[in-house]
Amino acid sequence: MSRAAAFTVSHSRKRSFSRRGLRGYFEYRDLGIRRATRGKVVAHVIRARPARAPQGEWHWHDCELQFVYVLKGWALFEYEGVGKVRMKAGSCFYQPPGIRHRELEHSQDLEMIEIVAPAAFRTYSSAAPAARRSPARRSRG
Repeated sequence: MSRAAAFTVSHSRKRSFSRRGLRGYFEYRDLGIRRATRGKVVAHVIRARPARAPQGEWHWHDCELQFVYVLKGWALFEYEGVGKVRMKAGSCFYQPPGIRHRELEHSQDLEMIEIVAPAAFRTYSSAAPAARRSPARRSRG
């Protein structure tokens, strides 16, 4: 039997959050899953940094799987083809691979768990999606 993964436990410590991560307005607490799965999956707790706000940049991730579970607070996201979606404590959301999105705002007490595969994924900035136009109306006259 091959050992594709290792057993791991991650206990919370006072100084276990790091400012190193994808977004400067968040802090990240690695849950040890990347090492346990040999890079197949990354899992971390994300929390809002005090007095920091998202800039609302459109972007997308080159990954196979990404989902988030909101532990505390709320966040407002916008997704291409979906529109604005408010996530709150208890919300779980799956972002399909390559979907363009952006975070617009969040509460100061926001905490989320994010799981992404593979662990080493790339994020690309993107232009805003083209605005959907409503069908042209014909005037009677």
